[in-house]
Amino acid sequence: MGKWSGIMTAINGRDLIAWGFEPGAWFKPAVAIANAMRAEGADDAAIRAHLRATEPSANPLALRTNALEFGVFLDAETEAERANAAAVIAHMDALMRVPTIVKGAVMPDACPSGSAEGTIPVGGAVACADAIHPGFHSADICCSVAITVFRRADDPKRVLDAMQAVTHFGPGGRHGVVRPPDAVMAGVMGNRFLAEFANIAVGHFASQGDGNHFAFVGHLASTGQVALVTHHGSRGLGAQLYRKGMAVARRHTAIVAPRIPAHNAWIRAESDDGRAYWEALQVVRDWTKASHYALHDRVARMLGNAVADRFWNEHNFVFRRDDGLYYHGKGATPSWRGFSADDDGRTLIPLNMAEPILIARHRDQPAALGFAPHGAGRNMSRRAYLRENAPSLPEGIDVRFFCGRPDLSELPGAYKDAARLRAQIATYDLAEVVDRVEPYGSIMAGDWEADAPWRRKAAAKRAAAQAAG
Repeated sequence: MGKWSGIMTAINGRDLIAWGFEPGAWFKPAVAIANAMRAEGADDAAIRAHLRATEPSANPLALRTNALEFGVFLDAETEAERANAAAVIAHMDALMRVPTIVKGAVMPDACPSGSAEGTIPVGGAVACADAIHPGFHSADICCSVAITVFRRADDPKRVLDAMQAVTHFGPGGRHGVVRPPDAVMAGVMGNRFLAEFANIAVGHFASQGDGNHFAFVGHLASTGQVALVTHHGSRGLGAQLYRKGMAVARRHTAIVAPRIPAHNAWIRAESDDGRAYWEALQVVRDWTKASHYALHDRVARMLGNAVADRFWNEHNFVFRRDDGLYYHGKGATPSWRGFSADDDGRTLIPLNMAEPILIARHRDQPAALGFAPHGAGRNMSRRAYLRENAPSLPEGIDVRFFCGRPDLSELPGAYKDAARLRAQIATYDLAEVVDRVEPYGSIMAGDWEADAPWRRKAAAKRAAAQAAG
């Protein structure tokens, strides 16, 4: 059906009926999906198989009337903290009505990550049955922290200088500096979600982006050894995977659960799309780990120093546990043994540029789904913080901004109180702090957007309008 004299015609509802499908409200999105698949080169057999796998029952999935209960590990004392907690809980209450979700929790660093009702907050964690939700890990897939401890004593300024010389912050990537490992590139090229983005996989490798990503140098509290910690995710490669994953998720959910908000859409994990997407996530994880250590290794070579210890962990990812559920952490650090094949029992929890980075061991708190906070979090948005405060650079540490212009929304006061967050980790037994990286200094992207072309153009228009007025 749908072909005649070599000319590809549009699939319509009559074609679906001829294929044996029962008509209903799902036909409209099903026709759109069928034609999109045909445009992408799928044959009729593949289209029929996809529609058969997603054909809804007489009662398509819908939001639950009542939200499932979820763990709350978030204390609030001040007015700002109470407002933040209320917003987080409202989002989680809406989120816990999504039919794929089995259980959920919010960490002490929780804060809203979007305005649409039911957007998973930063510090949110949910476990889902046979479902991967791209919106729950968001575009910064595998945002993570990695540490290298150097064997020989060294001047932390030398380490920070070396890092500044080899890293890259800001938009885009930088071609030709260092290439991802061959095995990682083979994974990219062999996955249908990733293959078309091989150029981004190369160009964005060993770069750190912007926002709250950083390079941090300090001393281990236990031994005094100098340590380098980096914080970044999968850059443009992960962002493109997220974009494609959301498109597939929305196609699927439009059929099986048409009333579910688009940002809560999912891919059925045990489907061809789900298995390919899961594989893509693992490739992106490998790419991100290699990206961290490519920078660390370049620093070690510049210093002529050896690596004594290193480990890393993601805090924006999807994990599969022994119960068969898919655990999504949005800005939440896994704190259970074997969360990944390279887990050695330790994770990193950064707080802010002027505070130590915590080195923690797992506690696997069941009510928290086995997660711990990923950092300090915020009680208000960046804009609100800048509007209500006059921040200044912290004293006593070497703070650098890659673009040369400070990003005042990343200063310590923009984050939750570090001591209180540590107290909540201990109170709720979310992780066991076993060491600290005491701060010497850090590098962040800075406010590179201040001189972005669109801002200059807007400023010129405002100036011209004022002159004309």
